[in-house]
Amino acid sequence: MNYQKYLSKTVMEIPPSGIRKFFDVADKDKEVISLGVGEPDFNTPWCASEAGIKSIQKGMTHYTSNSGLPALREQVAKYIKTRFDVEYDAEKEIFITVGASEAIYLALRAILNNGDEVIVPEPSYVSYCPSVAMCGGKAVPAKCCVEDEFRLTAKNLEAVITPKTKALILPYPNNPTGAIMPRESLEEIAKVVKKHDILVLSDEIYCEMTYGGVRHTCFTEIDGMKERTVLINGFSKAFAMTGWRVGYACAPNEIFKQMLKIHQYIIMCASTNSQYAALAALKGGFEDGFAEIKAMVDEYDMRRRFLVKRLNDMGLTCFEPKGAFYVFPCVKCMGMNGEQFANRLLQENKVAVVPGSAFGESGNDFVRMSYAYSLSSLKKAMDKIEDFVKKYKKN
Repeated sequence: MNYQKYLSKTVMEIPPSGIRKFFDVADKDKEVISLGVGEPDFNTPWCASEAGIKSIQKGMTHYTSNSGLPALREQVAKYIKTRFDVEYDAEKEIFITVGASEAIYLALRAILNNGDEVIVPEPSYVSYCPSVAMCGGKAVPAKCCVEDEFRLTAKNLEAVITPKTKALILPYPNNPTGAIMPRESLEEIAKVVKKHDILVLSDEIYCEMTYGGVRHTCFTEIDGMKERTVLINGFSKAFAMTGWRVGYACAPNEIFKQMLKIHQYIIMCASTNSQYAALAALKGGFEDGFAEIKAMVDEYDMRRRFLVKRLNDMGLTCFEPKGAFYVFPCVKCMGMNGEQFANRLLQENKVAVVPGSAFGESGNDFVRMSYAYSLSSLKKAMDKIEDFVKKYKKN
């Protein structure tokens, strides 16, 4: 039977995730050391797990409000006010989603008409461009370079804006590069956004993971940006709750209402038990001053510095990332592109990394390595990578 005539052309034209390809191979071979997966190697805080378990035991397994538990939305509002001094109405501007990924899709679906353009800094997370396409839009890359530490510059943004531009996705701290955007850079971006009257989807899922004394600046802190920004975040990274699938969106009420309408029809509500767990995670964070997050970030910082030094010492140039939990070394000196490097490293030395091309063309000469793994695993992986580099590096 010819199924292609029944299938969506838009969906068929979207390539499979470049991340999952390497992860699936590594998962089948127990000898492989994987540096490919972007999720914390820490356990969910016990207070959150316990709350989820108790909610099941007590029969709290029914639908919540479409927007999510009121108490959770209030805690999210408190968190954003406490961390970034930005106020959101928990009832009219915040709702709970199935991870940050759903929030991104809902925002795009709510604002895009066919042919609208969305600017996506490149390299960036693999889901953005496919999500834009599935919502009828066109993703337009704004290429970022290592010379700018992979930050989006106002000049590069301005260069790709057209009359069809509807929105900008602002993904910082960045996956895969670990780049951050300091406040002064965000202020320059805000000027361009305001000048051209475009919306912003600010994906700040890694906001708690910054290093070297750098404080994350929420984009809605910038004057005039809250009214034109959908702020997206969640519990996966900071609270090690990837499998619980809890995110949230904060948006101006008119955008909020349209996003919520889509959410009502396709999801109903995020998992009730996961919401109770997330509520406990935030409450526990306020009670201990977010000590567990701080301890996790300190551990990541040690691993980050270890990887950057080892990679540079072996001849793979790697700028110092200040956020998330990835390094993004250049492999051009090997006489290979990132895809070739990743394939051969996996086959010959049993280490899985992700080719930078999975995150856009400007990542062709790079690979992404996650340091969300134990230090002992990272040391073993670096030894294997160094052996591989010595074998093939072009002088």
